[in-house]
Amino acid sequence: MVSSLTLLLSLAACVAAAPLEARAARTSPPAGCLAVGSSATYKTVQSAVNALNTSSSRAQCIFIYKGTYQEQVTIPALKSALTIYGETTDTSSFSANTVTIQQRKSQDDGISNDETATLRAHTSNLKVYNINLVNTRGKGSQAVALSAQQDKQGYYGCQFKGYQDTVLAQDGAQVYAKSYIEGATDFIFGQKARAWFDGVDIRVLAASVGYITANGRDSSSNPSYYVINKSAVSAQSGAAVNAGAYYLGRPWRNYARVVFQNTSLSKVVNSAGWRIWNTGDERTDHVEFGEYGNSGDGAKGTRASFAKKLSAAVSISTVLGSDYKNWVDTAYLS
Repeated sequence: MVSSLTLLLSLAACVAAAPLEARAARTSPPAGCLAVGSSATYKTVQSAVNALNTSSSRAQCIFIYKGTYQEQVTIPALKSALTIYGETTDTSSFSANTVTIQQRKSQDDGISNDETATLRAHTSNLKVYNINLVNTRGKGSQAVALSAQQDKQGYYGCQFKGYQDTVLAQDGAQVYAKSYIEGATDFIFGQKARAWFDGVDIRVLAASVGYITANGRDSSSNPSYYVINKSAVSAQSGAAVNAGAYYLGRPWRNYARVVFQNTSLSKVVNSAGWRIWNTGDERTDHVEFGEYGNSGDGAKGTRASFAKKLSAAVSISTVLGSDYKNWVDTAYLS
């Protein structure tokens, strides 16, 4: 009996010590996908998008081979679901991504925020995996990496890089999971989207002052809701960011609704946590800025008077709806 127990304990110890296996690589197109790459049928991502069937309800997909694609991509409204895959050796996060789509349009070009975006996503039922979306414009103008304009969009293991207005979460239910978002000014923003950010690495750039979110909810009936869940906020690798330089958010409109919960906040986050829009134009009279269960130096201090400490975490179904499992890839949720 003793020897059997010893054997069982030994086997259990071996299992516990075994490393978790990374999710499988994706280095070739899944069956039925249009392929993009230097030796593939389509040389640009936009040409593959243009080849999609806009009238069929049958699910479609695009696979992109490794490389840097210098282009802006616009996905029109489709009747079908669409999945876009980037080549990677580890689908479980953004760390092994090999596909980058980049360009540098900005509002300096006399165009709208949406029109500056590297990826303009105007279709519902969209999933994007392991792609880096970059707007290289830098400091000085609004320049979007992703413009997410429709319902039931999911971004998994992706990277979004910009400076001002990196991710435009504009409309519908959206999820961002195991991804990376980088910027300095209002770099997660939008007006009507219900967006759930899960296990996201949020990195801030060198700036004298910066704002992570700028939610544009403009009335009590507007459904917009941003929740950053089980994520992390810190300086971009190598960036010199002063302690307290960044705020979790400021209200683009005066019903802004944003929650950071169970998230690691480094010392780059100001002790006040949240900021007014501008002096003389505060926009804080109806805001819903909340925190729950955050940790780290940036979670300490006396928060702004218009922010609240929540008594419980916000549930994903509160933000995305009770049917979220029908369209979210839950394998990527924390």
